[in-house]
Amino acid sequence: MLLLRCHLKRAPHKVLCSFCAGMGKLQSKLKHSTYKYSRPDEIIEERTQTKACLEYSPAHVDTVSVVAALNSDLCVSGGRDKTVVAYNWKTGNVVKRFKGHEREITKIACIHKSSQFFSASRDRMVMMWDLHDPSQPRQQFSGHAMVVTGLAVSPDSSQLCTGSRDNTLLLWDVGTGQCAERASVSRNLVTHMCWVPQEPYILQTSEDKTIRLWDSRGLQVAHVFPAKQHIQTYCEVSEDGHKCISCSNGFGGEGCEATLWDLRQTRNRICEYKGHFQTVASCVFLPRALALMPVIATSSHDCKVKIWNQDTGACLFTLSLDGSGPLTSLAVGDTVSLLCASFSRGIHLLRVERDPGLQLREVAAF
Repeated sequence: MLLLRCHLKRAPHKVLCSFCAGMGKLQSKLKHSTYKYSRPDEIIEERTQTKACLEYSPAHVDTVSVVAALNSDLCVSGGRDKTVVAYNWKTGNVVKRFKGHEREITKIACIHKSSQFFSASRDRMVMMWDLHDPSQPRQQFSGHAMVVTGLAVSPDSSQLCTGSRDNTLLLWDVGTGQCAERASVSRNLVTHMCWVPQEPYILQTSEDKTIRLWDSRGLQVAHVFPAKQHIQTYCEVSEDGHKCISCSNGFGGEGCEATLWDLRQTRNRICEYKGHFQTVASCVFLPRALALMPVIATSSHDCKVKIWNQDTGACLFTLSLDGSGPLTSLAVGDTVSLLCASFSRGIHLLRVERDPGLQLREVAAF
C-alpha cells in the first residue's frame, strides 16, 4: 500500500515533465542552489543562483572543446562532433555549420573585426573559414605530425602560427597557405598560443610546465618564463600587451591556479589566483568597464567560473555550473557577457552583474 501511494504522488510530476518537454527547444529552467563551502584556506564563499536560465537550441551534439567570440553577437565553437559552428548567442540560433575536419576540433582563432576564423583539429589539420563563403574551407594548412593544439593570428592577420604536440611551431603566410618558418624545441608539447597585440611576439604554454615568448621574425624563442610546478594549459594576453595570464593543471587544489605575468622588461610573476580544486582550463581579462579595479575570470574542470581582483588575487565571485562537467573554454562575448564551453552541457552564456558588487549569473545554455 505504501508503494502504491508513492507512485500516485509521483504521477502528477511525471505528467508535468512530459508537458514541459513538449514545449519546444527554448525553455526556461529555474535554479535554486544557495550553499556555502569551506576552501582549504578556510575562506567561506557563498553562491546563490535563483534566476531563470534559458535553454537555446544546442550548437553541438557532443562535448564542446573550445569557444571564441567572432564579434559582439556571434561566437564560433568546435568539439567532438568534428563540426565548427557559428552561433548567434543573443538570439539562440545557429548561423552556419562548417564541416571538413575528420576528428575533434581542438582550437579556434578568430580574425579581429572580420568574418574569418581558423580551426585546428586532432586530424593534424588547420582550416580557414569565412562566414560569408560556402561551408568549405577557404584555406588549409597541413604540416604537423600530431594533433594541433595552438593557433595564433598576427595583429594584421597576414600570418598564422600553429603549434602541436609534435614539439613544433609553424609560421604560415595566410594569403598563400605556405609555411614560412618552422621551429622545434624538445619536450615542448604545445597546449595553447596567442599573439601579443601590436607586437611581433607569440606567447605559448606547454606541457613541460613553461611559458615561452617567441619572436615571429625568424621564429626564435625570445624569453622563457620561470617554470611552474604543473603543466601550463592556457594563456591570454591583455589588450595593451603589457600582461599575460597562464593556467595550471592539477587536482584536489594542488596546482589548479592562474598566474599573472609582466610582459614588459622585468617579465616577472605579478600575482597568483588560487581557489580552484581541479585543472584551470581557461582564463580571460575582463573589460575594464566592468569594475573600478581590473578583473580576470577563470574556468576549471571543477565546474566553476571565478572572478578575481587582478591586482590582489582576491576571489570576488564564484559561479558553480552544476551538471556541466569539466569547463573547457572561456571567451568574452561583450562588455557584460562571457561564453563558457563545457563537457556535458554545451555552451553557457554568463552575465556579469554589478549590484551588489560583481556577480556572475547563467542566463542561457546552448
